[in-house]
Amino acid sequence: MNRTSLRRLAMAVSLTALLGGCGQPEFTDVEKRTIALMSLSALAPLPPDPTNRFADDPGAAALGATLFFDTGMSRDGNVACGTCHKIDRQFQDDLPRGIGVAETNRRTMPLAGVARDPFFFWDGRRDSLWSQALVPLENPLEHAGTRTSYAHYIKRRFGERYERIFRPLPDLTGLPANAGPFGAPSERAAWAAMTEKQRDGVDLVFADIGKAMAAFERSLVHMPTRFDRFADALARGTAPAGDAALSEEEEAGLRLFIGKASCSTCHTGPRFTDNHFHNTGVPPVVGLPVDRGRIAVVDEVRADPFNCLGKFRDGDEEACGELRFMQKSSPELIRAYKTPSLRGVAGRAPYMHAGQFATLEQVVDHYAKAAASIEGETEIHPLQLSDRERAALVAFLKTLSD
Repeated sequence: MNRTSLRRLAMAVSLTALLGGCGQPEFTDVEKRTIALMSLSALAPLPPDPTNRFADDPGAAALGATLFFDTGMSRDGNVACGTCHKIDRQFQDDLPRGIGVAETNRRTMPLAGVARDPFFFWDGRRDSLWSQALVPLENPLEHAGTRTSYAHYIKRRFGERYERIFRPLPDLTGLPANAGPFGAPSERAAWAAMTEKQRDGVDLVFADIGKAMAAFERSLVHMPTRFDRFADALARGTAPAGDAALSEEEEAGLRLFIGKASCSTCHTGPRFTDNHFHNTGVPPVVGLPVDRGRIAVVDEVRADPFNCLGKFRDGDEEACGELRFMQKSSPELIRAYKTPSLRGVAGRAPYMHAGQFATLEQVVDHYAKAAASIEGETEIHPLQLSDRERAALVAFLKTLSD
């Protein structure tokens, strides 16, 4: 290189430094607005749950916390909600599939911010936080208990506490120790032999168990991360500094996330989820039962006696818009699963509804390749992402964890 070329290069380097260095360009105003809406600062206050009048009752929340961690709330006395939803692991368990009384067929979901969901579980088979809490209690792979066993347990261990929060317990004298609409044939037969009044009394106690647990789970919230501090500084028009600053690679990943990679199409807003169900071509796990996702549970959520239109709901039917107007039959529901929140995502491998991918790198590769779904039609399309871009996306995702 001659002297003239060296002089020109030196001038170019000086000009680049003057204009902000050789790093990422400034975010556009549109990008800044998008990023600001993804900060926890943009999250609206948690709305009340009109279907659960105990949702914000401190006494109910305290009882719910006790029940959440109580292994007595299971058939064998060894399983609590906290067995899979571990308090020090974002209320999940780091396993491909949760293990209660036996191994389940799905990944344990984290619970932070869960009270904001309109539907629950990977497939949305329940429409309220309190009705969701009841399902594992009767699931033979999770808690494996029965409704009368839970009613008897509440009376025996928490009777006075229950009545102080809710109402007088029904008369459980003479009711079977184990009876319910699920479980062994003898337990189902015992449930059928009970009078309607007896079943309603037990169901009311069962619903209250769910409402107490929901009151506790409403307290589980996301905490701010490096991304939030960066987004807030950007929104204020101040230069992010310290742990609020993102590296060039992380900023590049953020641009990809809200731009070329289209991640924010579904992972949107402060919780990084649209709360909807999507077929993204995630492969099944060999050896597990056929899992068709959302399409398989539409009738189940509508028939659930504890749903928003049922007699155990508090309030009136005005709160039931999500259930009344939910999508009931569509090809898009085949093998569609809920968009999970990405907050804290770097600390809870493996990923997807049955733990199909071990690392975030594998997740990004899956979305970039956009393999066809084994049933239905995937919503994602192949992305031309370089190795450097894929690494940048992963680097950004790690800023959503502290």
